[in-house]
Amino acid sequence: MSNESADSQGVRSIQRALDILSLLSEDRPLIAVRDIVAATGLAKTTVIRIVQTLEQSGLLWATSSGYMAGPGLWRWAHLARRGWELPPETQRLMRELASRERETVNFYVVRDVVRVCIAQQESPQPLRHVVHVGDELPLWAGASAKILLRNASPALLERVARSSPYGEGHVRRMREWIDEATAAGFAVSHGERENGLSAVAVPILGRAGTVVAALTLSGPTVRFTEDRVAEFAKALGAAADHLNERGFEHPLF
Repeated sequence: MSNESADSQGVRSIQRALDILSLLSEDRPLIAVRDIVAATGLAKTTVIRIVQTLEQSGLLWATSSGYMAGPGLWRWAHLARRGWELPPETQRLMRELASRERETVNFYVVRDVVRVCIAQQESPQPLRHVVHVGDELPLWAGASAKILLRNASPALLERVARSSPYGEGHVRRMREWIDEATAAGFAVSHGERENGLSAVAVPILGRAGTVVAALTLSGPTVRFTEDRVAEFAKALGAAADHLNERGFEHPLF
């Protein structure tokens, strides 16, 4: 087998292992071999081989009912939580912002063609917008997307557009949104990704002046009137100015 073929085989095996691990969720904390075969389409012998390797590495744990997440994942989860936890000062600022403006505060960063929520402070109101930390949302619409894509390359914008319901032609509209947000210093969205949901977002800048994150307020569109949007933008801008004074390349440091 050539080195190239061996590398391809190795990458394929890793992808299969990740696909199996991704089958675990809060709704399905246990998976049986037959479930994995049905979900992946892999041969039973292949599934057993991969599962045994994952178990030996501590990433899966065998029980009488199936396989559950292993202690190795707990160690990784602990490392990820420590690495992606916002500084106490930023967390305090988000709590104060949510309490004062009474809407949900989110902190987003870009990962390829999605935006990832790395922190949230929920609105104190019963009717509110909630995105769980770690959730991935598309970049083809939404106030935070218009902020996060400010420094995006043409190639990335094209890939984001292809991932949207509108196809490659959506690039032009996205560029218009980005330019409008850059000129205004903030971005607004009303029902672009989800009916009845609105958001206002501002950029968090790194030392080089590029956007490293987006700070947002989001909630039901009925509460995001023109006057309130202006107030939200002002409050977010003040919070972002405070964070930007720290001067960082990554929102967590």
